[in-house]
Amino acid sequence: MSVNMESRESTKPTIAYFSGLLSHQLKADEVIVLAKMFRILGEPARLQMLSLIAAQANQEVCACELVDPLGLSQPTISHHLKVMYEAGLLEKERRGTWIYYRIVPEQLEALRKALS
Repeated sequence: MSVNMESRESTKPTIAYFSGLLSHQLKADEVIVLAKMFRILGEPARLQMLSLIAAQANQEVCACELVDPLGLSQPTISHHLKVMYEAGLLEKERRGTWIYYRIVPEQLEALRKALS
């Protein structure tokens, strides 16, 4: 499996991107969960990792496969993956000496719903 990172043009976000957040009043428990997820994904490397994992056909990736595309060290990659795992955004499965990470579908859907 290879992770593909295409260069993307940088654009400034507009209020239209966040219209889903403004379409109804969020409940207190929704606010807490969403704030936690957005705080974690506020780190560019984590958001990029989530995007790379989601872009894979089976939506999973070995931690070792993120080093080259992101240009980060293995310990840094592992730290960010651990933070996302502990927040419930990712699941992990050990296969031999490697750990594979998958996005928790319900969490991804919650993020999509909040931003749609």
